[in-house]
Amino acid sequence: MFHRKKSLWLFLLPGLLGLMVFYVVPFFGGIYYSMTDGTIDNRFVGFANYQRIWHNEVFLLGLKNTMELSLLCAPSIFILSFSLSAMLRTLRDRSMPFRNVLVLPYLMPTSALLLVWLLLFDYGGIINHLLNLLGAGRVLWLESAALRTPIVLMYIWKNTGFSVVIFSAALQAIPEAYYEFASLEGANPIQKEIKITLPQILPTAFLVFVLAWVNAFKIFKEIYFIGGAYPHDAVYTLQHFMNNKFAALDYQDVTTAAYSFAVIVLLLFGALYASRAVRSNEA
Repeated sequence: MFHRKKSLWLFLLPGLLGLMVFYVVPFFGGIYYSMTDGTIDNRFVGFANYQRIWHNEVFLLGLKNTMELSLLCAPSIFILSFSLSAMLRTLRDRSMPFRNVLVLPYLMPTSALLLVWLLLFDYGGIINHLLNLLGAGRVLWLESAALRTPIVLMYIWKNTGFSVVIFSAALQAIPEAYYEFASLEGANPIQKEIKITLPQILPTAFLVFVLAWVNAFKIFKEIYFIGGAYPHDAVYTLQHFMNNKFAALDYQDVTTAAYSFAVIVLLLFGALYASRAVRSNEA
């Protein structure tokens, strides 16, 4: 057994070495770089860069929009994917085609999704034609604050299928006898979901919510393809700020913004895991 474990490390070593060189070392090296002035001498300035960036209105705008978009997207994905999974469970073996259709946008390239969305929300697109038929005026979906709506809808459409697959796997592990007994006791479908389904899949539900929230922070790519490097203020994210600072070779602001955001994310997820641990202990 000991020799088998030693040989296992030999296979893991190339991957671990790449992880160290391209992720771990740059991450910790960048902390020092965020505390220098960026001159030829590269003088150490402590937390001066952090103080300066937290008084930068553009940075605060990007941070606010990033958090707002994540708070819009993550709960929407969680509620919609759980609802769809619960409905698909009633179809049993017949649910497979519907699951494949739901997961298809997640597997499609982002460029293909964007083409569909541009056709839908263009000024002369299908959505504006429907608004005209309903008596409402056209909306500049892609060039105004309204861009937030198609971005959020595209994120939900793209990521719902993946969450449905995770939820469905957890739902299949729940014994049918629980629901049969609840039916005999007169429980309605909503009571079954609240009293049986949710408690049984709580760890999976927590995982889905965390993954949905993490993916919501990656929404920059879609916004960048539609709105460019300087989109409307309503969808200007923190990643836009860092991307523009990187293009301007302002590496101190890039690293400072990145580590500031990393601390915020760690605190948020730390609070989530702590609350989950407290509830588990109470249970």
